[in-house]
Amino acid sequence: MAYGKAGLTVVSVALAAALATGCAKKTEEAAYEMAPAADAAAAPAMELPPGVAPPTPADMERYKALAQNPVKRAADERFSTFAVDVDTAAYANIRRFLNQGRTPPSDAVRVEEMINYFRYDLPKPQSGAQPFSVTSDAAVTPWNSNTRLLRVALRGYDVDRAQRPAANLVFLVDVSGSMSDDDKLPLVKQTLSLLARQLRADDKVSIVVYAGAAGVVLEPTADREKIEAALKRLEAGGSTAGGQGIELAYAVARANRIKDGINRVILATDGDFNVGISDPEKLKEVVERNRDDGITLTALGFGQGNYSDWMMEAIADAGNGNYAYIDGMNEARKVLQDELSSTLFTIAKDVKVQVEFNPAVVAEYRLIGYENRVLATEDFANDKVDAGDIGAGHQVTALYEVALVGSKGTLLPQGRYAAAPAAAGKADELGFVELRYKLPNETTSKLIRQPLAASLATNAKPAQGDFAFAAAVAAFGQKLRGGKYLGQFSYADVARLAGEPRDFSRQEFVKLVEAAEASH
Repeated sequence: MAYGKAGLTVVSVALAAALATGCAKKTEEAAYEMAPAADAAAAPAMELPPGVAPPTPADMERYKALAQNPVKRAADERFSTFAVDVDTAAYANIRRFLNQGRTPPSDAVRVEEMINYFRYDLPKPQSGAQPFSVTSDAAVTPWNSNTRLLRVALRGYDVDRAQRPAANLVFLVDVSGSMSDDDKLPLVKQTLSLLARQLRADDKVSIVVYAGAAGVVLEPTADREKIEAALKRLEAGGSTAGGQGIELAYAVARANRIKDGINRVILATDGDFNVGISDPEKLKEVVERNRDDGITLTALGFGQGNYSDWMMEAIADAGNGNYAYIDGMNEARKVLQDELSSTLFTIAKDVKVQVEFNPAVVAEYRLIGYENRVLATEDFANDKVDAGDIGAGHQVTALYEVALVGSKGTLLPQGRYAAAPAAAGKADELGFVELRYKLPNETTSKLIRQPLAASLATNAKPAQGDFAFAAAVAAFGQKLRGGKYLGQFSYADVARLAGEPRDFSRQEFVKLVEAAEASH
């Protein structure tokens, strides 16, 4: 059953104008401090002071990353559409801030990356079916007992080291002067040496470096000793011609392409591009042009101070790749040892999710996170629109807070809308979840469509186990972004919801929550 068609999300003109006039702080130490207009349904034409240019596309991307997804009324906008996100950089970056006793900037907090940092007990895909399983369930919202939390989760099939295709990897290493700190180039060298030790005899690695200029320092080889020796010789110095380095790395990858294999550039940098192509839109154009050759990109971020988190995320997204922040060797082992197949081997590309809500059952909803992954409704079926990729073993979780028709729950301010009249639709349907994806070597998407029973929400119980932990992570991320929809839900409540996990990474999460509480 189709319940209708949604309109486009409208960006706050007031905040856009503020971005253009430079009111936003752009250092790592301070996030944007402007409050976006609350759930604006419409806005007048933008008026800027004389001589002030309108915001760039990069400015607007940063706006979307900062503003939380607004509440939607299902009777007005029944479709919620977004591209999947398997990046985990935001969580590691936030951990770094909190461990230093600092509050992370709001625009560094991407809730979906925090949720997807952790593994959950999701069913494996059935053999011979689609490349991932799809799970939907619901629970009572921990911070609002009158609403429901809907979870949509994907899990990709696993590929072990012996089964994955041969890999043609180009290490693209920033050796500019800004990379001299211990947590930058020295950590890069350790991290990439760790990766080299995970490779097989039929894999090959090239190394390209860039500072004031770019060059090849290691031709393709499977010799691990040569790879590690070349990494040890790298030294930092000079300015950062990142665009030139990216162009050369892709050229080397193309020249050594492995047919039906993994062809990937692995970029290691602090993202501080300051020579040559430094405009983020032009850098994205370079990456987008090269991704069409089937060469993917992994962006590994290092360091602090001048670290450009948003630039790194933008480049990884444009390159059909993934993005991780490496704050130490434990994180390096997680990304490039424990999750190597997920990092390197793509099993589905341009993966989009669309949830259709039945206004006869759902009054209001909001998507938690994915602010800069939201797509227009019509983009869902448009195979020319780029979206996120899923690697082997990757998991993706999305959470919606939902207010049901006739319940006491409300997400919008009281009085914002009059009581909704009864809407057309079956009362036993919450709606549908649909996914579109392309297999790695195909250009036409496949569709998965599953119904969502109304009983998921109407019979929901308090979240338990994995669901409770995912909800705790979501609440923590929202708290760090201001907690607009959380009411009186405290950091102590977040820690209690997370429980007493035995897993080290989850125990670490609880400690981070406690650190955040102590700093407020």
